[in-house]
Amino acid sequence: MKIHEYQAKRLLAKFGVPVPRHHVALNAMDACMAAEALGTFPVVLKAQIHAGGRGKGGGVKLASSLEEVEAIALRMLGHKLVTPQTGPEGRTVHRLIVEEGLHIDRELYLSLLIDRTTSSPIIMASEAGGMEIEEVAAATPEKILREVIDPALGLQPYQARKVAFGLGFTGSQAGKVVKILLALYRAFVESDASLVEINPFLLTKEGDFYALDAKVMLDDNALYRHPDYVELRDTREEEPLETEAAKYDLNYVKLDGNIGCMVNGAGLAMATMDIIKLAGGNPANFLDIGGGASQERVEQAFRILIADTSVRAVLINIFGGIVRCDMVAAGVIGAARNLDVRLPIVVRLEGTNVEQGRALLESSGLNFTTASGMRDAAEKVVALAA
Repeated sequence: MKIHEYQAKRLLAKFGVPVPRHHVALNAMDACMAAEALGTFPVVLKAQIHAGGRGKGGGVKLASSLEEVEAIALRMLGHKLVTPQTGPEGRTVHRLIVEEGLHIDRELYLSLLIDRTTSSPIIMASEAGGMEIEEVAAATPEKILREVIDPALGLQPYQARKVAFGLGFTGSQAGKVVKILLALYRAFVESDASLVEINPFLLTKEGDFYALDAKVMLDDNALYRHPDYVELRDTREEEPLETEAAKYDLNYVKLDGNIGCMVNGAGLAMATMDIIKLAGGNPANFLDIGGGASQERVEQAFRILIADTSVRAVLINIFGGIVRCDMVAAGVIGAARNLDVRLPIVVRLEGTNVEQGRALLESSGLNFTTASGMRDAAEKVVALAA
């Protein structure tokens, strides 16, 4: 679950991570009042959307007067912001941060995430802050420091010192960085985060450190441990179909193709998308209905699938292990009738009660195309979507 920058900063501040003074504004008047409350100029106005690259899109601006604050707020709030990560459709800005300006000496990069290779938390740090870490990794990989953390022991002070020294700090400055790294790790673990990223991690000319920007992603599987975090979710920033799918405990991710996929099991869903690509098509989504899906759940999944206006054909690929093929077929038939589906549908069934499932499809009177295998199914659906 992604959260906004201002929410991330509030969360990190609770663990002792220093953040600049800031206020949240919902309109131009709020922005002016926030600037007055900070009592200093320049101030920085930052659009709050769930996407990076805001500076490149014009979503981060300096203001040196109340008049500038008002003008910038009016240009940003309620308008679309297009960044390299939003795509051409952009995102509507509903909130701004109004933040104190700081005297920048150095911009660095810090993050904590899970290293899937070692199945452990890892610190990534770099002197090349303020840039996208992917660009740093591609151009100057030697500038990225990595420190793997034993999950049983947690981040040890010697590891934090190693990172601080690697960033070029000594003495009291290294001590400050160590303290911040230990606070970041506590925030990462105790909040059940999957990512904590500070870019840039700022050293001011006065010798102070701040999380000038903050990105936090929370593991939504652990929200039962953090009921207060649920209210941090901003569904306006999420794909509507993904939000709808979550209500029915469906694993759905929207993609940019035109072939809708309904599959049971994440591995089979990935293989289905691969074979569609191999056959020359493009999947419109990842949709895993799960191993024990009910008929009602299948119908809800189908409803979400066809709500995507880019879908021109549907591939249903079911292996009946726990779930029965006849039950899935009944759900698909019910959904097709109830929703008056006109899209071409290719169905590949294998496993428990497969013959009964195929018989239901054939006797339904609906225009289903059956397939004898995955390659056959992929080739048929790609042809129908063309």
